[in-house]
Amino acid sequence: MNNFPKQELIIDAILNGVVAAKNNFLFWTNNRLSLSFGPHKIVTIHIAQEIAKIKEDTPEIFINATVSDILRCSLPKRDQFLEFMNHRDLKEGTFSITLDERLEHANDNDSISRVIISVVNNVINSKAEYLDEIERICKMINRDDEYKNSTLDYGIFTFYSDISSEARKKLDKRIPEIINNFDKVVAKYDNLKSSFKGGKINKTQSKGEWSIGCYIIEPFYK
Repeated sequence: MNNFPKQELIIDAILNGVVAAKNNFLFWTNNRLSLSFGPHKIVTIHIAQEIAKIKEDTPEIFINATVSDILRCSLPKRDQFLEFMNHRDLKEGTFSITLDERLEHANDNDSISRVIISVVNNVINSKAEYLDEIERICKMINRDDEYKNSTLDYGIFTFYSDISSEARKKLDKRIPEIINNFDKVVAKYDNLKSSFKGGKINKTQSKGEWSIGCYIIEPFYK
């Protein structure tokens, strides 16, 4: 399966999308509110727009696709999704963005899902809900003896962080702690590995700071 953009192109598009969301939201609010005051959906839409600009093997992009639909479009057998959800203790829900292969469809049931992306705004520590989301991505991506085959290549937890100049703990301390706690979740799975892209800390005119991160989870074959 080669008709899909390289991971680095998708990561670059995600980072560019979050920057566009930050700049637009600041302009929309007349330079009064930073992106952390906005809803996740603003960030999600801007990311989707940037991914759509990828010229080579542009993926199909879906907002808030359900767990069952993603599994139906990634497992070898389309009717395995309920069994898979029960086996992995996965509840129905949605992912911010799902990327599928772009193809000429013969019917409504021949999609091929490749990447799942969770987008979270205003992440400044590793709340339980974020750790739960990392766990959920792991359950979707993990390969084991019962479910070795899937078209899902990887999952991404994308987050935006900003803090004011009054914050006692700065982002250079917060982000490594967040990543370390995410790593502990992924480490429970023998067949998964993680990496982190982004993390550059940028200063604001008000002496605050902001950063964007992409935490990537993918299968690891020993």
